[in-house]
Parts: sequence; structure tokens; C-alpha cells
Amino acid sequence: MITSVLVANRGEIACRVFRTCRELGIRTIAVHSDADEGALHARVADASVRLPGEAPADTYLRGDLIVKAAVAAGADAVHPGYGFLSENADFARAVQDAGLLWIGPPPEAIEAMASKTRAKQLMGIQPLTHVTEADLPVLVKAAAGGGGRGMRVVRRLADLDAELASARAEAASAFGDGEVFVEPYVENGRHVEVQILADTHGTILPLGTRDCSLQRRHQKVVEEAPAPGLPEELRQELSTLAVRAARAVDYVGAGTVEFLVADGRAHFLEMNTRLQVEHPVTEAVSGLDLVAEQIRVAEGHPLDHDPPRARGHAVEARLYAEDPSRDWAPQTGRLHRLSVPEGVRLDTGYTDGDDIGVHYDPMLAKVVAHAPTRAEALRKLASALERTVIHGPVTNRDLLVSSLRHPEFTAARMDTGFYDRHLPELTAPTTDPYAPLAAALADAHTGSRSRFGGWRNVPSQPQVKRYEMAGEEHEVHYRHTRTGLEADGVSVVHADAGLVILEVDGVRRRFEVARYDDQVHVNTTALTALPRFADPAAQHAPGSLLAPMPGTVVRVADGLTVGTPVKAGAPLLWLEAMKMQHKITAPVTGTLSELHAVPGQQVEPGALLAVVTETP
Repeated sequence: MITSVLVANRGEIACRVFRTCRELGIRTIAVHSDADEGALHARVADASVRLPGEAPADTYLRGDLIVKAAVAAGADAVHPGYGFLSENADFARAVQDAGLLWIGPPPEAIEAMASKTRAKQLMGIQPLTHVTEADLPVLVKAAAGGGGRGMRVVRRLADLDAELASARAEAASAFGDGEVFVEPYVENGRHVEVQILADTHGTILPLGTRDCSLQRRHQKVVEEAPAPGLPEELRQELSTLAVRAARAVDYVGAGTVEFLVADGRAHFLEMNTRLQVEHPVTEAVSGLDLVAEQIRVAEGHPLDHDPPRARGHAVEARLYAEDPSRDWAPQTGRLHRLSVPEGVRLDTGYTDGDDIGVHYDPMLAKVVAHAPTRAEALRKLASALERTVIHGPVTNRDLLVSSLRHPEFTAARMDTGFYDRHLPELTAPTTDPYAPLAAALADAHTGSRSRFGGWRNVPSQPQVKRYEMAGEEHEVHYRHTRTGLEADGVSVVHADAGLVILEVDGVRRRFEVARYDDQVHVNTTALTALPRFADPAAQHAPGSLLAPMPGTVVRVADGLTVGTPVKAGAPLLWLEAMKMQHKITAPVTGTLSELHAVPGQQVEPGALLAVVTETP
């Protein structure tokens, strides 16, 4: 019987596995990089072991160090989590060779399915070896790993070589394996998957379907179970194919078989030989704890139940530190507060005060709602996210709320092109027009002088404060009177540093205010306090390319030097941040007049990378 488990992963993943281990009375052991020294998963484990370094390649992808840590900490089993080495057959063998129990499928099954090229061959599908114009569009895809990394849609034959190189580099960084392949790209299909569970006694159970069609950069954003609107015949076909794939490799444990569904047909994508990020929706509708089932299977117990019938409907939203309106740019910084209303499930690797760094995935949390019907589950989740308090970097929270309420999604007519079609409307600002006034009144209550330039307003005159909200500047006016604060057209019922109550057209509204330096949060609206006068040093020449995020310059376009002519939209350099590569393109057609970026350089947000002088 297992008494102690090391989880070979980090963040939300490790915290999720630890939760079940504690419920089962199993001792927990964490591993952590130097960047994760104070991370939640390292703090909540019964013991933790340092992996020297910060980059995944030096830490969480070092199977030898993790096995050594497990032996040193006295673990008798290793759970791989999901991501990193969870689908690495050599790592599974190394765990077993060290005399430890592996909570996962046999290495041979991992080996057969971990490479998407070999998995497709097992299912009778061959990748494209020679791409022509007639094959377009195609999808370049990493043979190992998942999570949307190492994937590129190619619509022009001239772009293929560059996208292959970029995908290889990204896959090698994320998974330690740069192998990629090319397959036809199925447009406007639904991403549907089947959760399976298998024991060592020959039983394989399909545990129902999930729909994961809402994706950005081929990475899932919203998932639900069961997949809505599937004909019973197609649902049965998906389950049959999933069991067939598992039986072909003598699978054991929890796994997922993924498909694209288009025109009523199922197209096999891959088999993930691990637990999936979205497994909580299956747990909600099945009543099973999949991590507990993994542990029981690893201990040799037979599955003692039939496939459970789905109870109600569950929806999961991934809360990312990213800005969807700026090409999904990842965000970093201090997470001052994260508070989700009761009644929904929260899986997270962060608590108040934690820092969000550049080395790992930008997902902050998963929020899951379960209800008797799909409509009720969508309403419940959207409402919970709308009331979630997030003080810190920009997130995709507003996008999630808008997505869950979009008529195409509520009618279950979505597909993988959902965000390609609807992103502009879904990222339209939905801020509160009274938030800047509430921020100003709360700040006025502190009685402190502005930290910008030491200026102050004349008390007898209206006081003026400026804020940036959703990319726009807002100027608010108020005045001090004998009876308190006064604002034109609005009655100030109460104002202190943390709470402002305004009466507008006879209706009283409460605004909870929190300030962290120049960042102000009013209810769920984020603002930036602006100085009275612009800083001349912050001005940049037209055509300047600024780093949109902290990261590492991993590549500069071939032959790019000062004086090179460039066209608007042409890729000039690539930044890597949070395990993804981000393309920086020329803003105008002209000549490269400055180039400050070099491969390997670490840059902060706003750093000047290059300047393109527009052709007159």
C-alpha cells in the first residue's frame, strides 16, 4: 500500500494531487525549482526537495534529479501530474528501476502513444510527408507533449519552413523533444475527448465525453462534460474508438483519447497517457476522484464499478494571467488577492501575495461549476467568475464571462474557430464608468499627497485625478466641502480608503477599493493611477517595437540588421515567455533603423527591442 507520494510537477497540478493524497492519508512530497522556492505546492507538501535552477529544462524536465529526490525523501511512489515528464517513458522506467511505484500507465504504453506520429500509425493514420498547395491549410504539431505548444496552422506554403523551425524550438523547450509532424488541418471542428480508466486486470472503462472546443493557440480555455449535442450513435463511436486505442497498447490508469468532430465524423487526434487539466468536469459528473482511482489502480486493485452515468453538467474555465486583447500576451507580477465565491470548485497553485513569474504556464486557476443542466452550469460559472476578485496582473476573466454568455456557446454551436471569429467583440471593455470616481474618492480619504511630482490641487478648487482604465484615460473631478466630498451629479454617501458608496439616480452602489502603488482595483475593475504630467522619458520614436511582456529573445529573423528593408507584419524576432514563443512583427513598412535585441537577452515589459522607420 502506498504511504508517501512525490509529485513530479508543480503549481496547481501538484496541489490537486496533494489534496487527494491527504484525504487518503498519504504523505506528500514536492519538488521545486529555485523560481518556485516559495510556491504554494512547495509550502503545502509534507516535505519538499529543491531542484537547482529555474528553467524547466534544468529542473522539472530532469528526470534523474526527480528520481533522486524521491529516494532521498523516502517516497514509495511517484505521481507525474500532467505536463513536463508525465508522458516520458524513460522517466517512468527510471522511477521503476529505482524501486518506486509509478502511478501511471506502463512505459510501453506511454512510448506507443506519447509520440503523436506513432499513435496515429497505431490507429491507421499517416502524417503528411510532402506538403503541396493542395494540402493547405495544414497543422504543424509537436510529436510529444501537449497544451498547444509546438503547434502552428500554416495557410501559405512559403511560411511552412519558418513555422516548422519555430514549432521545433518551442517543443524542445517545453518537452525536451523537438520532433514535429504535419497533418491536414480540420477547420471549424469540435474538439471532443473521452476519459478512460483502466486497471491491471483487463478492464477499460470509458467515463464519458468532454467538449474542449474553446481554444486559443490550440490550448483549451473552457471545457465541459458531457460534450453537448452529440448524437447517441456518435457518442458510442467515440467511446468504442477510445477503448480500442487503450486496448491496443495495454493501457493502465487514467488517460484521454482526443478527437476532432466535423460533419458528424470523428477524426482521431491523439491519446494523452496522463490525467488532463480538464479532468475536474468528469469528476463532477461521474462522482469519481480520478487521482484516487489512479492510486488504487497503481496499488493493483481492480475497478469495482461500471461506467457511471453522467449526473448533471459541469463546466470549467481556465483563468490565465494574460491579455486576450493584446494577442494573448502573458502577464507577470504580484497576485495580491484571488477570491472566488463559494459554490464552485477552485483548483489553483497560487494564494494571495504570490508572484507570477516568466518561467511557467500563465494559468492561475481552474474554476468549475456543476449543476443539473448545462444552462444552469453556464449561468453559475459566469456569475462566479464575474464576482471573482483578482488584484494583480491582467487576466482573461472578462473574456471567460463573455464567452460563457455568448449565444453561439450557450446554444452549443461552438467549434475550435470560436475565438478567431469573436475575439474583438468578446474583448470589448466592460468596465464600470463610476470606477475612476470611486478610486479618486477613496484616495482622497487617505489625505496623502499624490506620489507623482509632489503637486497638489488648491482645496477651494475641484480636485482632479487621472486614471487609465481598459486602455483609455479618464479624468475625474471632486471637491472637499464643509460636509465632506462632493462630485458633480453623484451623491457621495460614504468614502474611506477601502469603501465608497455612491448614490446615482436614487440607487446606492458599493465600491470596494484596494490600492497597490499606482494600481487600483475597484470591485472587479482594474485602473492605473496616472501622474498629472506625462514623463518625457517614456516617449518613444514612431515605429518602436517594445517588449509586450518579460521574456527571453530566442531568435532574430535571418539576415536582419540595421538598414534592412522590412514589410508591415513581417516577423522580426521571437520572445519566449511562459513556455510559449511570441512573434514580434514590423508595425509599418520601412527600414530597420535600430536593433537592440540579441538572442539570449532577458527583457522586461516596455524594453525597446527595435525601431522601424516608415517609408515616406
